[in-house]
Amino acid sequence: GLTSAYVVSMSSGYWVDIRVPNAFYLSTVVILASSAVVQLALVSTRRGNTSRVPLLLAITLALGLVFAWSQFQGWSQLVERGNFVVGKVLQSSGTYGTDYTITRNGVPLVLEEGEFFLPDDVERRKPLNAELNEQQNTASSYFYVLTAAHLAHLVFGLLALALLLFRATRGRYTAASHTGLWQGTLYWHFLGGLWVYLLLFLVIIH
Repeated sequence: GLTSAYVVSMSSGYWVDIRVPNAFYLSTVVILASSAVVQLALVSTRRGNTSRVPLLLAITLALGLVFAWSQFQGWSQLVERGNFVVGKVLQSSGTYGTDYTITRNGVPLVLEEGEFFLPDDVERRKPLNAELNEQQNTASSYFYVLTAAHLAHLVFGLLALALLLFRATRGRYTAASHTGLWQGTLYWHFLGGLWVYLLLFLVIIH
């Protein structure tokens, strides 16, 4: 899928290794917490303690909205560092080697006095800035596409949670009948697991 294309793309041509925004770590804590809360709602229903299920689902929904907000915060942090949905490699900003690194065919470039060189260009005779100016920041584009795809799935999850909450407030779920709640919980766990996978992928592979 997209992650496979990502790996192939980063190994050929120019690539910007981007530091994962801090907001994405916050969103990870939030979605894992929400997963625990919705699981508690399911367990409570199975045990017949349905009185607190609406509250638990409301908390899960609120945490889901916080997660969505943190995603936008993460994108804002990317933009502040010069990483746009569509942009050039040299638009990246921040501290080179800390906030971002540019590679060519997997080899990190060396930055000296504002100019980029290949590490084997010991005498620094061939600056690459002119060439870099023509290169698209594909890494940044992938960053947005991967996280936006997850957010799109999350929107469906939020709508499902709202429906579950509506039904729970009307006593639709009991210890003997709660298939819809189980399905919604399973989907929410899937969203949490998918996000953790994406974060680890971006941190380790990127």
